[in-house]
Amino acid sequence: MVFHCRCFSLLEDDEELTYESTTTQTKSTTTYYTAASDFSRSHAKTLQVLNLANKGSNLRVFTFAELKTATENFCTASKIGEGVFGSVYKGVIKSLDLDHPMQVAVKLTNELLQGHKGRAREINARGSVEHPNLVKLIGYCTEDNELGTKLLFVYEYMVNRSVRDHLSAKSETPLSWNMRLKVAQDVARGLTFLHEQMEFQMIFMNFKSSNVLLDDQWNAKLSGFGVPQMQKEITHIKTKTAAPVFIDIGYSPPEYFVKRHRTSKVDVWSYGVFLYELITGRHPFDKKLPFNEQRLVQWVQPYLGSDRFELIIDPRLEGNYPLESAQKLSIIADKCLSESPNSRPKMSEVLEMVNQLIMVQSQATSPASTQVPQVVIDPNKVFAAPAQGEKTQEDIKHEDERASSKPAYLPQIRYSKLWKSLKCCSGKGCCVSLH
Repeated sequence: MVFHCRCFSLLEDDEELTYESTTTQTKSTTTYYTAASDFSRSHAKTLQVLNLANKGSNLRVFTFAELKTATENFCTASKIGEGVFGSVYKGVIKSLDLDHPMQVAVKLTNELLQGHKGRAREINARGSVEHPNLVKLIGYCTEDNELGTKLLFVYEYMVNRSVRDHLSAKSETPLSWNMRLKVAQDVARGLTFLHEQMEFQMIFMNFKSSNVLLDDQWNAKLSGFGVPQMQKEITHIKTKTAAPVFIDIGYSPPEYFVKRHRTSKVDVWSYGVFLYELITGRHPFDKKLPFNEQRLVQWVQPYLGSDRFELIIDPRLEGNYPLESAQKLSIIADKCLSESPNSRPKMSEVLEMVNQLIMVQSQATSPASTQVPQVVIDPNKVFAAPAQGEKTQEDIKHEDERASSKPAYLPQIRYSKLWKSLKCCSGKGCCVSLH
């Protein structure tokens, strides 16, 4: 059986997610879709999920009047996002734990509730999902009107916007290389938690850089991974191919166009695309570019393993990055982008590769380091070093043209050698050597 959840993203249109079965050596995990012959076993495990949803949560229940006051009557000046499924407003509420007011993001959905008690149960299930790299759901509100019951969600406010905002060519604050590595690590931790470290598995299905938000300490957190919508009739069997989920074209794996399979390996593919976003600064699909450059994954291929690799790296980094680190991150991306879903690593294996890449880079500056480091960002080094004078897009274009015609000068780091040193032993942990 499949349990769907509709996502209430802070800044983007709402998406759907899928729960999938997982198995680990350390804990049993609820199965969420089965063949009809497995129904009785699935039925029992479904009750485990319902029990989880019925448990109390720490979510606050707000009144509509409280949220009107918090957002200044949902005024236009407070609006920070809008999508097909609702609008997001910045607000200020009284904190129950702190002496001072607290900034929040209030999602006013277009959804009209049906089955109020059941929906509250589902929201409690979402409230039980907590991790340092997931945007926190603080509470919710229901408001009755002549059309039905409106639903509002209150999330922690992410003051430093999305990663996509900072990677955009319009941004005046491009992220530094170390900050990009920190984001890659934080996101991998969040996805690993959703896929492998809960009693059930949550599949994002539309992971993208605009759903990666940055808090006041520049920690990256996943948003938009949803509130579960559990089946009202557990006898209704669904398959992995039911009801298509629309994924941004630049993040879609090849098998999804054909079979619409919803598995965790879809998220792994999207994460690989995201790594190339961090490396290049480009959007996964940009129809404003020449046709052969519109799809990021296809555009980077000719540069991989060549002495021209540096030409795909975000020019706004101004050369302030370790070239070998960027090359190794691209190798991890390519493993995530394996055409066969079965050949892609699990997110826990991806996280281990990212951790080891960071360890190698850290040991280059601090040889005594033996533990996988948490990337600590100096507030003054969040952004890339400013260029000497302001550059226009035309300047950058001419620089790229000149670079493509000059002789190769890059260090002779053999891509094939790096690739062979990076191995994932699926199902047996990750065997990684990035030295």
